[in-house]
Amino acid sequence: MRFTPFSIKAQEFNKSVRGFDKDEVRAYLETLSNEFEKMQNENDELKSKIDNSSEELTEFKKLEKTLQATLITAQESSSKAVESARKQNQLIIKEAEIKANQTIEKANKDAEIIRDSVFQLREEKNLLIAKLKAMVETQASILDIGSKTFESKSLSVEEKQSDNSEIDVDDVLEKLL
Repeated sequence: MRFTPFSIKAQEFNKSVRGFDKDEVRAYLETLSNEFEKMQNENDELKSKIDNSSEELTEFKKLEKTLQATLITAQESSSKAVESARKQNQLIIKEAEIKANQTIEKANKDAEIIRDSVFQLREEKNLLIAKLKAMVETQASILDIGSKTFESKSLSVEEKQSDNSEIDVDDVLEKLL
């Protein structure tokens, strides 16, 4: 049987000759009923608080699971982002190395072309100098032959120009260059 404050207050007792004082029993039952009602109200409040706490706990557990899932997702995303950045960094470095090697190869080819051009220019210079020397020597020979012919015609001119008749080939070549 379940006791309620109302059932305690409404409880009737059998009458006996030498029974308890009716007013005293009634006062005691009234006090007991009031205390029982307070405990029942307090119990109901505690049950309500427990239910609310259970609901909050359930919500917090759901929130915790969501946060854990979010954290795991964030960690995975950051790991993927770091890995992607590392791979992209390696790709950029490789591209830079390839471009650097291509630039070095091009510079080496250009340097080789310049070396070849300088060598050819030196050969052309030497050939040109040899041709000029030959021309100056030919002209000097022609002048010598011409002056010898001229000497036979004019002896007096020869004495005056005997000191200046010899042509310096290197001096003429130096002036031409």
